[in-house]
Amino acid sequence: MFLFLSKLLPLFIYPLGLTCLLMIAALILIWKQPRLAFGAIALGLLILLVSSNSWISQSLVRSLEGQNLPNGELPKATAIVVLGGGTKPPIPPRPWVDVSEAGDRILYGSLLYKQDKAPWLILSGGRIQWDGKQPPESADMAEIATAMGVPESAILQDPASLNTYQNAVNVRQILEQRNLTGKVLLVTSALHMPRSLLVFRRQGIEVIPAPTDFLVSQADLQPTTTIQATILNLIPDTQSLQQFTQALKEYIGILIYRLRGWL
Repeated sequence: MFLFLSKLLPLFIYPLGLTCLLMIAALILIWKQPRLAFGAIALGLLILLVSSNSWISQSLVRSLEGQNLPNGELPKATAIVVLGGGTKPPIPPRPWVDVSEAGDRILYGSLLYKQDKAPWLILSGGRIQWDGKQPPESADMAEIATAMGVPESAILQDPASLNTYQNAVNVRQILEQRNLTGKVLLVTSALHMPRSLLVFRRQGIEVIPAPTDFLVSQADLQPTTTIQATILNLIPDTQSLQQFTQALKEYIGILIYRLRGWL
């Protein structure tokens, strides 16, 4: 039930869901309370304008991604841990495993293995099954890793975890079962890294951040020099709305995890 509610309830806090609630409230109030209806519409419009502004969304994203920027070459470690969240199962008409934007995680983790950063590649990620049955994300990631030249014998899977907390708990168990001690390289999206580091360290795992899947690059942070670019930055767009929502999701996740004692 916690998993379902954790996915459902935040939808009404995110900009799009909150705006929809305000529009519904406006429709209900418009005949008897027109002023309140007007206020709900104005607030909903303001929320959409703010959250879909590229400058605002990039600043919010950067506040998370900027916490663990790469600083030189990564050291060698006991294992490389890759968190799920970036693959789609090979269900027709897909000819093979597909990767989403966060699919950079398994690509980067496999690359680090090929660079001899660690002798083990731990792939952590189940798949939420609201209906039907699909392979876990760890299996999808294993297919990609082997295709990139990682030997099956070097891959360890956690196919059961459904959130970041379970990722950390299950990875700790794998490390203990294999008597693997020392630091591990943690590979996940840069936006997700702050929460992941806190959760893994709470489990007593020594982690070195190896972020990937950056939504905001140095080029995005350069000041605009043309009127055209300034106008385009002011116009609401869906990509900025999505990035704002992703960053907000992480801040909500940090709050909930802290309240549950997982950080």
